[in-house]
Amino acid sequence: MKQRLAILGSTGSIGVQTLDIARENPDRFEVRILTANRNWEKLARQAREFDADTVVIADKSCYEPLCKALEGTDTKIYAGEEAVAQVAAGGDSDVVVNALVGYAGLAPTVAAIEARKKIALANKESLVVGGACVMPLARERRAPVIPIDSEHSAIFQCLIGERAPVRRLIITCSGGAFRDLKREELQYVSVEQALHHPQWNMGAKITIDSSTLVNKGFEVIEAHWLFGTPPERISVVMHPQSIVHSMVEFEDGAIKAQLGSPDMRTPISFALMFPDRAKRPGPVFSFTEHPQLTFAEVDHEKYPALGIAYECLRRGGTAACTMNAANEVAVAAFLARKCPWLDIVRTIEHALEKASFVARPSLDDFARADAEARRLAAEFLHVRVPEEAVKG
Repeated sequence: MKQRLAILGSTGSIGVQTLDIARENPDRFEVRILTANRNWEKLARQAREFDADTVVIADKSCYEPLCKALEGTDTKIYAGEEAVAQVAAGGDSDVVVNALVGYAGLAPTVAAIEARKKIALANKESLVVGGACVMPLARERRAPVIPIDSEHSAIFQCLIGERAPVRRLIITCSGGAFRDLKREELQYVSVEQALHHPQWNMGAKITIDSSTLVNKGFEVIEAHWLFGTPPERISVVMHPQSIVHSMVEFEDGAIKAQLGSPDMRTPISFALMFPDRAKRPGPVFSFTEHPQLTFAEVDHEKYPALGIAYECLRRGGTAACTMNAANEVAVAAFLARKCPWLDIVRTIEHALEKASFVARPSLDDFARADAEARRLAAEFLHVRVPEEAVKG
């Protein structure tokens, strides 16, 4: 029986690669629901190719051109952020692939879990912001949450079949676009430089987050919620080759690692097919072509965002929500060339210093903390940042 897919964020990097998996396995998957933020043209092409039952465009201004592009089809068309969460909970899918970017992914994750859907999760902010609410709800509703991030997929794979206590989770880190630059060289880095990731082909937002190591800090928080591991037992190690995707150390000293080429289709297909594995086209991995795998400590002075994320995790409450919202605004401003790269972390620090704090937040508290942090970030940057960053 085919799995019916709802792909939230189908026009982004993860969404496009998820559709690649669906093309490779037409006997396994049926694409029923597709959503996009504002790229209505690509969304329309995807809907026609896969004969999607439903599409949603979050930006309501794109509704009319999307309707025209899908004239003559039976595809149902909706618009607005609320509609994204509604289709995530709808009955015409078995698996919800949440490939949305940022805080906007939290509400659809909660809606899908409430509906007891299987979640293939690429939207790390769902757990960075709301992990304290999301994971207990998933256990209560018995909704499986399978990670798509390569690091968390690797840890998940290493833990399968294990009953022994875990001593440590070891998350690997490529170092992003600026791993070979000295700290003093970061003052004048450009948008183009920051977007040039040495290993992975990703969307703009996550590529910038990789350059600051905000992304790696968020992965530490996500790992805590996914696997129940306290922050002091989650380590980050630099691994420029991106071949070892992450590792798990057990109490007896044994370490299991998951290795492979840096291709997001591997963790995507695993999340969709678990407990099975895909038979994917492509070259066989050659160790002789990668004769040296290196590891190093993270330079915390060069990358202060990683330490900030650890502190937010230890503090709990709305701290990580504040960090995420401030980062979203600052990254949007940097991409719009309205602030320097170094101001991304400065903005986060400012928001965390000034924002109110709720120790035991509800989902409504997270929404208020998100809005407050965006205002603080916009004020700190002294610029009018893109509207979507302020809204979330």
